[in-house]
Amino acid sequence: MSIVIDQLTKRYEQQAVVNRVQLTINDGEFFVLLGPSGSGKSTLLRMLAGLISNDEGRVLLHGRDVTKLPPQARDVGFVFQNYALFEHMNVGDNIEFALKIRKVSAAERQRRRDTLLDMVGLAGLAKRLPRQLSGGQQQRVALARALAHNPAVLLLDEPFGALDAKIRSELRRNLRGIQRELGITAIFVTHDQDEAFELADRIGVMNHGRLLEVGTPSELYQRPQTDFVATFLGSANVMLGTCDERGMYVGDLFFPLKTAAEERRQNVHVMFRPEDVVLAPSDAMLTIPSFGIATIEQRTFAGSFERLRLRIPAQTVVRSIAPPRPFGDPDILLDAQRPIEASYHMPLTTGDQVQIGVQRIHALAQRGLNVLIASESSRSAAVATGTMLIRQAHGRGTVVLYNTGFEQPDLQPLREQLGVGMTSLALRTSSDELAETLQREIEHLPYDLLVLDAGSQINERARIALASGEHHVLLVSKPVTSFDRALVCVAEGEPAKEDVAFAGRFLHELGGVATVLSVAWNDDIDTDHLEQFVHACVQSLNLLAVPATGHVRHGIVVDEIERELKTNAYDLLVIGATLPKQKQAISLSNVVQRLLQNQINVPILIVRSSYVQPFNERLRVEQMRLKG
Repeated sequence: MSIVIDQLTKRYEQQAVVNRVQLTINDGEFFVLLGPSGSGKSTLLRMLAGLISNDEGRVLLHGRDVTKLPPQARDVGFVFQNYALFEHMNVGDNIEFALKIRKVSAAERQRRRDTLLDMVGLAGLAKRLPRQLSGGQQQRVALARALAHNPAVLLLDEPFGALDAKIRSELRRNLRGIQRELGITAIFVTHDQDEAFELADRIGVMNHGRLLEVGTPSELYQRPQTDFVATFLGSANVMLGTCDERGMYVGDLFFPLKTAAEERRQNVHVMFRPEDVVLAPSDAMLTIPSFGIATIEQRTFAGSFERLRLRIPAQTVVRSIAPPRPFGDPDILLDAQRPIEASYHMPLTTGDQVQIGVQRIHALAQRGLNVLIASESSRSAAVATGTMLIRQAHGRGTVVLYNTGFEQPDLQPLREQLGVGMTSLALRTSSDELAETLQREIEHLPYDLLVLDAGSQINERARIALASGEHHVLLVSKPVTSFDRALVCVAEGEPAKEDVAFAGRFLHELGGVATVLSVAWNDDIDTDHLEQFVHACVQSLNLLAVPATGHVRHGIVVDEIERELKTNAYDLLVIGATLPKQKQAISLSNVVQRLLQNQINVPILIVRSSYVQPFNERLRVEQMRLKG
């Protein structure tokens, strides 16, 4: 392997800007690091070059550990966005510089210089100064200089970012040809998806310091695993669907599965690209199942194809995630795309109605967290913690400030402050109390997690939060900057498996580790069996890439949990809630109520179980659970 990046990490002021990146790049591969501004891709590249030191991890180039070596000893070439040419040197001297400091003979330097000038299309310009060249020509000189000493690896940090579209396209083709001719391994950093698709053998998508997915351009575009990658690599329609052993369901649409799935129906995020949407004048002319009648909201000419924004009347069985709907608008928005010649045969204008179908659909393996933050103040612990969580988990979020009264706050400064680095963030106000506000928000969009300030009436807040929808609840009493260590409390049984599954998903997104704790609260409990169950929970977390340990204690459940929290430094307590059937009043177990009332000094994540208990049996069963 040409490059091995092993758990590479860089922190600034305790914030990980590159977070445990693990990656292997093959010999001769053109690898593109793609991500938005601030995702950590340039920092990662500079660590590979030795221009920035790392805090953790290793870098191996062709089997050689270069982590502690200076840049000149790493055998890499580096091309910067701003060219970084020596202005007082002519083109030839710039290219020869790396060879000169390596004491290469003048004849060999000149031979190498002329070869490279010819390769980058600048033959005969060796005597010119950089200021006498165009931007595109200067970047060609920078590329030739980086290649002069025959480096093992070529690193390029957004080298075409300052150039116009036509020159960028020409230089991309030129660069790809040179890389193939030399067989050199290259890592190219960009935030431009088209650039990545055109250049890459493989792409690694980064966000908030973490490497989310790696694959070929076609794999990542057609079969992404996460919400972020699906929506970052071009337009995507993302909806909440369900999946069982037969196939996937989105409203009335059904798509058979070719692979095995669980028998019990599960929620999944499903994606289909704009080009997967088929338009027809009538249902009879569709050759695939119909998704309904849509109205043309907007159409855009894009050269060889036409982009369409479609509006579908609200359907109770269909929950849309992307494109986002304007708040209060019940209709579903879809993006479609068709070849321009299709518009000649079936011309459409704004306001026209068409029948639509979907010919291909893809289930995302990892559902990005969709988070609702409800608070009475924009400066609250819930807002600070919730927005941190959304950024680090690459999720989507909504902040609603409720009980605002008659004077509505100016949201624009807050939107600019909170929205930095977000995939998607909506910000709203409500003059209603918490219960009414949550009811309206949950009706608009399904959420995975609701973040609330703990407050003085924490038990009542928890009941209101759990009664408002089928989401989990995070209660915070002070701002949290990370969830590095979590205490996951379990009692043996099926509900606890769901607690562990969501805790694993949550901690995997945030890069945390877990301790699984279970308490044998009376002598009738089979301790050996309970220890086996805890071990299985630990194994499940490990399979989700969450490092975990586990143990069993004997005693009173609440006392043992609090003792563990005081003994070790945790950032999060995870407890479960098996609730009564939907029509019955929400009532928390004694264990959960006592933990909430005791004002534990860490955030509490209440995982809502899908295993409902009849009201007259709930207290008896939940008291046998550690967490409720």
